[in-house]
Amino acid sequence: MLDLFLFAGFPYIAIALAVVVGVYRYFGDRFSYSSLSTQFLENDKLFWGSVAWHYGIILILLAHVFAFLLPDLHLAIVGGPLRTVVLEVTGWALAMYSLFGLILLAVRRLSVSRVAVTSNLADWLLLLSLIVQVALGLYIAVFYTWGGLWFTQTAASWLWSLITLRPDISYVQTMPWAVKLHFFLAFVVILLFPFTRLVHVFTLPVTYLWRPYQVVVWMRKSVRGV
Repeated sequence: MLDLFLFAGFPYIAIALAVVVGVYRYFGDRFSYSSLSTQFLENDKLFWGSVAWHYGIILILLAHVFAFLLPDLHLAIVGGPLRTVVLEVTGWALAMYSLFGLILLAVRRLSVSRVAVTSNLADWLLLLSLIVQVALGLYIAVFYTWGGLWFTQTAASWLWSLITLRPDISYVQTMPWAVKLHFFLAFVVILLFPFTRLVHVFTLPVTYLWRPYQVVVWMRKSVRGV
């Protein structure tokens, strides 16, 4: 029954709440619909942490999405022994890079007093969830190797069953605890989206493509010598 709730019920709850609350927040509190940057409070740790986190996680997510959408092509690409090893090592490196960025961002929020006072419970819940999620991904990559091969037969198949509204938990029931927790936490992060600054990933600035140019006029008073 627990697996049925975690892998057949909770994903729909998380997505439904993310959509409903996200839309409500967008129209009800548009100003907060951003990353709420604290760059002016501290820049160095933010730069190195955010660069490592964003570049690492974007490449990891792209690999996951590619394997999910095009499983046959994915298996054809990583099917050879050498290519599989290269994929595994690359995954480890990207996961460690992302984890380094997240930890640096967490340290920044703890050590910089001006940033700490602007942090709320949602910020810490999100950071903790992301750190655990990435750490679990790294743990799985190290101790349950060749994920690029078994991902398409487990996670991808389970996700497709959710999309087609015929959830089949048999794909994940026999998986190790770390893998199951990794799957569950992915939907926890989705659930946290509309309640945190992570919602900014949905605010792509596409309107800049057709927005008129901004005209800036400088007004300076002349300074006369005495």
